Amino acid sequence: MEWPHDPDGEEGSEGMRKYGQAVLAKKLDEEGDFPLSAAEFVDDHGDEPVRLNHTRVVSVADIFDVVEEDEFEDIVAFHRAVGRAMRDHDMWEVDVDAHA
Repeated sequence: MEWPHDPDGEEGSEGMRKYGQAVLAKKLDEEGDFPLSAAEFVDDHGDEPVRLNHTRVVSVADIFDVVEEDEFEDIVAFHRAVGRAMRDHDMWEVDVDAHA
């Protein structure tokens, strides 16, 4: 896929230092963006890349294709819904058990 900017550049994953939900969180203003419509978020950011691991990059739209909620009341609700969708659809690269 041709990305609008480098997934590892300053607009993307910051040189591969940020992955998954951390990349999405950078796109939000916790104070001013909520409540947040999923459709508006995808309209604004859908074609942008999100690095899931050192080799896999998906678009914001790919992630939101599997998010069930249409609106998020606050950033906690956003993270819960997006995290659940990513884990349920093989887009979650952190193995919590491996770090226990």
